Amino acid sequence: MPRRPLHVTGVPEGPLLTALAALREKLHTPAGFPPEVLAAAEEAAAHPVLPDEDATGIPFFTVDPPGSRDLDQAMHLSRHGTGYRVRYAIADVAAFVTPDGPLDKEAHERVLTLYFPDLRIPLHPPVLSEDAASLLPGQPRPVAVWTIDLDADGRTTAVDVRRALIRSHARLDYASVQRQIDTGTAEEPLLLLKTVGLLRQQVETERGGISLRVPDQEIVEHDHTYELTYRAPLPAEDWNAQVSLLAGLSAAQLMLAHGNGILRTQVPKPGKLEELHHTAKGLGIDWPPHMSYAERVRTLDPAEPRNAAFLQACTGLMSRADYTVFTGGHLPADPMHASVAAPYAHCTAPLRRLADRYATELCLAASAGRHPPGWALEGLDRVKDRMAEGGRRANQVDGACVDLVEAAVLKDRLGETFDGVVVRHGPPAGTGTVQLATPAVVGAVTGITTHDVGRRLPVRLTEADMRKPTVTFERA
Repeated sequence: MPRRPLHVTGVPEGPLLTALAALREKLHTPAGFPPEVLAAAEEAAAHPVLPDEDATGIPFFTVDPPGSRDLDQAMHLSRHGTGYRVRYAIADVAAFVTPDGPLDKEAHERVLTLYFPDLRIPLHPPVLSEDAASLLPGQPRPVAVWTIDLDADGRTTAVDVRRALIRSHARLDYASVQRQIDTGTAEEPLLLLKTVGLLRQQVETERGGISLRVPDQEIVEHDHTYELTYRAPLPAEDWNAQVSLLAGLSAAQLMLAHGNGILRTQVPKPGKLEELHHTAKGLGIDWPPHMSYAERVRTLDPAEPRNAAFLQACTGLMSRADYTVFTGGHLPADPMHASVAAPYAHCTAPLRRLADRYATELCLAASAGRHPPGWALEGLDRVKDRMAEGGRRANQVDGACVDLVEAAVLKDRLGETFDGVVVRHGPPAGTGTVQLATPAVVGAVTGITTHDVGRRLPVRLTEADMRKPTVTFERA
């Protein structure tokens, strides 16, 4: 089941971190960058290809989790006539990476930044991803600036993207943004994040899109005893996500209009909606027959533990998203992303995701009315294949981390009985999957029947092994 990245709070050197290090070795994740890649990164950091346009006078700001250094995006919002102007600056990785050079080849091997509960394994060397290419405050940086004009209802009226040099004026985190907006101390560009975010949420609702407010899972350690809890996202995180989504929607439309692109596409998973109805029933969440899935998830407060558990289950509704490429005006038969309810593209995280560098380059060319560079066009099929492989690796990492953390949380509680909801039965017969609201755990269960799906049952913990790792319950 897909999850948001796990986060470790207060965990010193101990069994969990030792097990995570062993897991990285088992999964053959990269331990470091080859010397030639590090040398190329140092050279690129010292001599980037800088754009002609100077936008350093615009007071951009970044909004990220505390402590983040790989800052892909900066924004500036303003009023524009009766509507709004959103400027969204995306790190220009192509200013540092030479096609077919050591950095490019290494990025095609890694594909994605991999996230573990205790650390991340970056796509690019830190001298770029956390320094020279990162949109850190007070430093001039080459970027692709999206200028997106909205009307008074938050609907897009004009889109432009071009290279420019910017300087971020402030590095903010979600909590400080929320506090400034709630207390009325924020300046207008930051206050407009709420205004624009709420308008875009309404636009999303009208087109049938769904942005899940999936809680983070937090691991808290006390004397090598672990607790797994949920942390509900702040409204500011949702508003920020709407600005990123706006850029992805704009990128997809721009590429479709000019006949060359790479889209993120997705379809619903057959039978999953019925399973979610069973989960909701078992967790005590009211879901009337007339209420749509989108309406149900949109009105749930993720701070409530049972809602948090249900929203985690909702992440598995759709099939695994894929990348769809097209060139020469031969548009895809189905360009839709089911969750977004519109064509959509990844373009806002090039420091952490390979495909975004290609999408950005195609959008820059489309906006300027010129043919894309050969490397961006000719490499699309290869990028699609690499992203599929990288996605499988990332899902393997995510699943293994969840299994390991859940085993760590429950390792000292063998024989205890918990309240659980059976969300799936078989195969084989008599087995299935159970979800606990507290602690935030999903595990295998034995001794059940098809009639137990959706029911709330007492289950006994029979196995919690960090070495495998696995968690198993039996019907109590």
